[in-house]
Amino acid sequence: MSTPDHQPPVPDASRPETKDRIYRSPAGIAGGVLLLLIAVWLGVDALISGHGRTPWLALAALILVVPLVSAFTLRPAVYANEDRLRVRNPFRVIVLPWSKVAALRSGFSNEVVDTSGTKYQLWSVPVSLRARKRVAKQQTRGASAGGGGRMSTLGRISGTGRPSAFGGASSAPVAPSRATTDQIMEDLRELSEARAAAEGAQGEISVRWAYEVMGPAVAGAVLLAILIAVG
Repeated sequence: MSTPDHQPPVPDASRPETKDRIYRSPAGIAGGVLLLLIAVWLGVDALISGHGRTPWLALAALILVVPLVSAFTLRPAVYANEDRLRVRNPFRVIVLPWSKVAALRSGFSNEVVDTSGTKYQLWSVPVSLRARKRVAKQQTRGASAGGGGRMSTLGRISGTGRPSAFGGASSAPVAPSRATTDQIMEDLRELSEARAAAEGAQGEISVRWAYEVMGPAVAGAVLLAILIAVG
C-alpha cells in the first residue's frame, strides 16, 4: 500500500530570508537624546510657567524641533541583508536591490550610487576624519614599535602581547587597519559584489518620503510663523 507523497511547505515570501545588519551612529543617537531632553525640558517649562503667547510659542517650537532633531539624529539607519540595501535617511527611505547598486563611495561623506548614477548619502554612516587620522597614527606607531627592538620568533608568533617562555620582548598590539565607518563601507562593498547577480537581489529601486516626519515639522513651522506674524 503506497503512502501519499508529502509536499514540502511553501516558503512564506513575506518573511525576509536573512536577518538585516543594522548600522547606526552611536554619537548621533547620544547627541539626539541630549538635544531632545534639553528641548523638552525648556518647552515644558515654558508651557507651565509661561504667560501670554509664550506657551503657544513653546508648543509650536516643540512641534517643529522634536521631529527635526529626531530625523537627523535618531532616525538615520542603514539595513543590509543578502538581497538589498535599505537606507533610512532623515526625510527618505531608499531601498536598493544589490543588482541596482553601482558603487559605494567614501570621501567627505559615505554614499551609495545606483546604476542610473543617482547618489544617496548614508546619514547613519558618517565619515570621521579624526578617526582616520587616529588610525593612521596608530599604524605608524605600530610599525615603529614593531621594528624598534629585538623579538624572538616564538614571541612574535604567540601574539599574546607578553614575552614568550623562550624570552624576547613582547609584541605590540596590532593597530586597526581602518576607521570604523570605512570598515563598514568595505563590508557593504563586499556584500554588494558578492550578491549583485543573485536571483533574490534583483528588482527595482524604491524611494519613499518620510511624511510622518515632514508633516509634524511643517505643522509646527506654520503654527510658529502664524504666532509670530500675529504678534
